[in-house]
Amino acid sequence: MDRNRIRRHGTAAGLLALALAAGACSTNPATGQRQLAMMGQGQEIEMGRQADQEISATMGLYPDDEVQAYVSRLGKALAAKSERPDLPWSFRVLDDPIVNAFALPGGFIYVTRGLMTHLTSEAELASVLGHEIGHVTGRHTVERLSKAQLASIGLAVGMILQPELRNYGDLAQAGLGLLFLKYSRDDEREADSLGLRYLNSGDYDPQEMVEVFDVLRRVSAQQKQGRVPGWMATHPTPENRIERISSEVAKLPASGDRVVARERYLQAVDGVVFGDNPREGYFRGNTFIHPELGFQLRFPDGWKPSNQKQAVGAISPREDAVVVLTLSGRNSPEQAAREFFGQQGVQQGPALRASLGGLPAVANVFGVARQQGPSLQGIAAFVELGGKVYQLLGYTTQARWNGYDSVLSGAIGSFERVTDRRALDVQPKRVDVVTLPSAMTLEEFAKRYPSTVDLQTLAIINHLEGNERIPAGTEVKRVVGGELPA
Repeated sequence: MDRNRIRRHGTAAGLLALALAAGACSTNPATGQRQLAMMGQGQEIEMGRQADQEISATMGLYPDDEVQAYVSRLGKALAAKSERPDLPWSFRVLDDPIVNAFALPGGFIYVTRGLMTHLTSEAELASVLGHEIGHVTGRHTVERLSKAQLASIGLAVGMILQPELRNYGDLAQAGLGLLFLKYSRDDEREADSLGLRYLNSGDYDPQEMVEVFDVLRRVSAQQKQGRVPGWMATHPTPENRIERISSEVAKLPASGDRVVARERYLQAVDGVVFGDNPREGYFRGNTFIHPELGFQLRFPDGWKPSNQKQAVGAISPREDAVVVLTLSGRNSPEQAAREFFGQQGVQQGPALRASLGGLPAVANVFGVARQQGPSLQGIAAFVELGGKVYQLLGYTTQARWNGYDSVLSGAIGSFERVTDRRALDVQPKRVDVVTLPSAMTLEEFAKRYPSTVDLQTLAIINHLEGNERIPAGTEVKRVVGGELPA
């Protein structure tokens, strides 16, 4: 290929990208810094609104109007004091046990019930919301998307001038989803500083922001063998942030009593669901039971299970085979099967059975020939229970089908109705706030007011260390209920 030709194309792409970037730079009102933003506020809001609808549908909102209203009032009061008060700010609680919070462009902000059960004051919640408001006012997602868009513009110019590059055009878009909630360390430091600004302007005690980072550190240490808090997945480690924020707090001028509002906050979270909610399905060994929908399904021994809002499944130890169950959204097993096997590239194989657990069903072997990667082979079954039609898929690569055939068939064939009232009547764990009648240690508290979580978890959710004595009159969280049948 002519190197001069490549150089000319690269120069043209670079000049166009620089020209567009120059026109897209503006001064951010929150930071005072020049910033690349290749979309207007209307586009930013529309992007956030569309993502907001998807997140609300897939993750689910916590079904408590009082909790939702409390978080919304607090968030909007903080946002009103920000540099972008005109955004359509939205603050909501997701029905998710993971300790997490995040912001979408345009002012759509979420905290999880898992995070709320681990905080102990309104000032701590204000710290989290202030940080996420900082990501929005700092336009961090917009800036990162703009940089990705700028890269794709250069590639687009290359495609116009160089047709051989056209096959690689999708690469410019492939990373946008990954960029969406990934911030740089500079973004995080900036959001911390902006959050401290909003916390201060709301007259909250800024020291409570340090408490938030400390509880994140403790949750992370507790869960290092399992799932880490969502905030830890997209945010830097809290140790450095504790040191930095403590330094910034120390520089703030003293100004009388600051709001902590511990009692008001604990009143708001009293009764909130703690941890996984078994009403949405739970595992007993390798058997998944869904009490609301009234079915159970046994996954193969040793497989790694996962229960999400819209699907439950398990993957083989070698990660080369999957069983997954979802709602089909169709009126009958026959209709669901016709649509599945009518998809392009799906080849319908022999029929297997006409019922599952005595329920009407359609089941067939199927294959999928793929242009990239190995072809797939598996079993697709559609079964009706309680007026709903479920889709069960078990599949692996065609080369490994013979080794997994009976395993996948056995898992799908285990679908059946649940009638045991003990399995159907399970209830979730919930936070219960107790006002201490006398001073006591946390260990004494746990003996006097038993919980269904261990002492370490109690210490974390109450931000207590060691065997310190808790003064009389203090509100302390315990966790009650949630016992599963043997």
